[in-house]
Amino acid sequence: MRFGFGFWWSHGTVNRAMGRHVVAAVAVCAAITGAGAGQHAHAQASMVDGPTGGETTVAKSSLGLGAAAIIKPKYEGSQEHEVIPIPIVMPRFVQKPEDEASAYSQVRKRVAFRGLDDIRIRVLGGDRFQVGAVTGWITKRDQDDADFLKGMGDIDGGLVAGAYSAFTLGSFTFDAAYLEKLTGSSAGPQYRFGIETTQQLSDRADITIRVGTTFASAEFMQTYFGVTPAQSRRTRAGLPAYSPDGGVKDVFIAVGGSYDINDRWVFKGGARYGRLLDEAADSPIVETPDQVSGTVGLAYLFDWNR
Repeated sequence: MRFGFGFWWSHGTVNRAMGRHVVAAVAVCAAITGAGAGQHAHAQASMVDGPTGGETTVAKSSLGLGAAAIIKPKYEGSQEHEVIPIPIVMPRFVQKPEDEASAYSQVRKRVAFRGLDDIRIRVLGGDRFQVGAVTGWITKRDQDDADFLKGMGDIDGGLVAGAYSAFTLGSFTFDAAYLEKLTGSSAGPQYRFGIETTQQLSDRADITIRVGTTFASAEFMQTYFGVTPAQSRRTRAGLPAYSPDGGVKDVFIAVGGSYDINDRWVFKGGARYGRLLDEAADSPIVETPDQVSGTVGLAYLFDWNR
């Protein structure tokens, strides 16, 4: 999920980051703006009917503007990280009691962000059970990401599509998703299973905890963790040929949250720890099976009367 700050600026760095992560940055920007946005809006909306004493407060909508930074491994298995700065644009539309739900609020309720490659759009169902589509983006792996990758060739980034289903039991949501890369370098499907819960810590703070695992097809494993005999001969490091089978790729735990510092400033952040397993972890391109990523962001809210 999300943690990280500080980055170098240079002409080459900016061009490379934009070319490599433009779609990913948009996706994560949406994740940061959407996740937890409803909590503060709900608090504002509840004031329309007035506190217990019967007072009535004017409903306001707001626009949050700010900045965030993502830190992520350069590729799955890398022990080096890269930092990507992104903007935060966070509209919050509060409804008056007589108003119909806004288009934005309807979209926000239907879209859930589980990661760059796992953006979920509910098509059918409600709070108890739902099914929908999955989209996202898998970032490029460049052979320049590590010296020993030179000769392996690049793996292009690509658009992800798929489907998911989920059901909620008490305060826990159980879900399963099918994800497949449609563009860029060919790769087979992945299957992701997760359990998550969201807790309201206070009127200003909430936290979401998610655990899960990912299964990958043999084609996906070969693309991202395999080494063909031809690649083995080309690599400067002399990587051994490696042909992994499909199976469990990783397990992970993610924690994210939102905190309204005051009526103007909103903090959003989180962290994700993943552990590569079995044949993914045994790949000669994997420097470490421990994969840590995250984000931190801060936004300022501008209110206006409706």
